[in-house]
Amino acid sequence: MNFRHEWKHEISLGDVQYLRSRLSAVMCIDSYAQNGRYTVNSLYFDTPDNRALREKVNGVSRREKFRLRYYNSDTSTVLLEKKLKTGSLCAKLQTELTLEDTLALVQGKYKVFERNSPPLLLELYQKMAVQGLRPRTIVQYTREPFVYAPGNVRVTLDYHIRTGTISSEFLGPDCCTIPIPNNPAVLEVKWDSFLPSVIRDLVQNPGTRTAAFSKYAACRIYG
Repeated sequence: MNFRHEWKHEISLGDVQYLRSRLSAVMCIDSYAQNGRYTVNSLYFDTPDNRALREKVNGVSRREKFRLRYYNSDTSTVLLEKKLKTGSLCAKLQTELTLEDTLALVQGKYKVFERNSPPLLLELYQKMAVQGLRPRTIVQYTREPFVYAPGNVRVTLDYHIRTGTISSEFLGPDCCTIPIPNNPAVLEVKWDSFLPSVIRDLVQNPGTRTAAFSKYAACRIYG
């Protein structure tokens, strides 16, 4: 498992337009994007005492979150992901789920562990049984992704962030979500061992600062 460096900046929608023009002049649009963007739909898990949320708010250096995720409203491929954070470094483990397992998780159920299940799914099942992890909050947003080969750099502009609290609607086309307050956008920068100076200069934007912004934490405002 490889950890990567990560910066996050809370920005405005006006900043998105400014940065889009700068980034597109140097970086390539990620091949997964359609017309330069895609939508992200995630369902985050947390414990009854909100451990994931508390650790984020309290700035705990080493922490983890589990989530389900699919893209562009295409629920034929749903990923289970575990996001790990150690200081300013991050890593992600993921596995594709069957429809049966996806539906069980959306409904907050855990079942008898199967030996042939992916290790990440078995880990989540165990933590659902022991820690009480359950689906908690839907996070939905639009993402514009840019990539740059030297340093394996990935820069994303995330906006139109919305949240929902009815986890059973996560896979439905009519999933009910509402915008989070203040309509923020987020600039994320990830890289491996070094960040090229040209990219470092590109993402500088007057009035923004590196901030521990969490879309999950922001979306927990309604419960």
